[in-house]
Parts: sequence; structure tokens; C-alpha cells
Amino acid sequence: MPGIDESLTFHPLNIAVLTVSDTRTHQTDTSGALLAERLIGAGHHLAGRKIVTDDIEAIQGQMQAWIADPGVDIILSTGGTGFTVRDVTPEAVLPLLRRVMDGFSIVFHQVSMGTIGVSTLQSRAFAGQAESTFIFCVPGSTGACRDAWDLVLGFEFDSRYRPCSIAGQVPRLAGPGV
Repeated sequence: MPGIDESLTFHPLNIAVLTVSDTRTHQTDTSGALLAERLIGAGHHLAGRKIVTDDIEAIQGQMQAWIADPGVDIILSTGGTGFTVRDVTPEAVLPLLRRVMDGFSIVFHQVSMGTIGVSTLQSRAFAGQAESTFIFCVPGSTGACRDAWDLVLGFEFDSRYRPCSIAGQVPRLAGPGV
């Protein structure tokens, strides 16, 4: 049965949060704030938090800086995954990935179906791995970030989750017992 095994040790991850938006500031970025609050509340470390514009080069620049940083295990990106002309997060991030995590998009859409119905079709949420860093890109709405964390990522990032969690794939944690 899947779930948290309380007998195991919790290993905190170093997670950076990137908000992609032309209009949000740190004061109005409720989605990035929610992700930061959730990850800290779960016992993880906030490795960085930035806002960049909906611009391929700006997104790639920040992503590449965090990918190169050994202090960042995971990048959570919010925004830019829709279908407006300015939504370019997939176009910016997908070329950086060496592997795509198809299952994340599927599971995210399944849980979103329960909260927003078929409107989930308008999301291009995705995840993958760039070098040894895992990247998860979710929509910019606070509700989508809440669904992503509470129904998917909070479990996947907890090293005690069984049968397995992403923590076992993080190079600094990979090995026996994790």
C-alpha cells in the first residue's frame, strides 16, 4: 500500500521556486509563495526563489544557474504553461531536459480533473531531469500549485514515501536506505 512510512528517516531536499510572470512581484506572487510555504512546512529547504518574465532566455538563464548549483536538488516552476502567446515555459525548459517525466503530467492532470474538470486540458504542466536536477513546471494559478503540492509533489518529495520517492534519485541522497 503506498504512503508515508513513519519508521523511515526524512531527508530534506533543496528546492528552488521560479515564478514565470510578466505581472507578478514578490508581494503579489501568491503561487510562488504557496510553493515556498508548503516546501518549508514539509521540512525541505528553500534553495532560492526568483521571478522572471515570460521570456525564453530569462527562464533558461535562471534554470541553468540552478541546474549548475549543487545546492539545488529540485526546481519548481510556476507559470507560463498555458496557451497564451506569452506562455513559453515548456519551450524554454524542454530543450534543457535530458529526460522527461511523462508520469508527472499524467498524474497532475488526473488530480486537476477532480478540482477544475476538463479545464485541465489548458495546462501544459510537465517535469523532467536536467543533468542531475529535477524540474517540475506547473501552472501559475494558486489553485494549480496547491493541487500540485498537496496531491502529488508533497508525497513524491518525501523520502519516507513508499514504494519510492524522488529523494532516492537525488545524487546527494542516492544510496542504501534512501
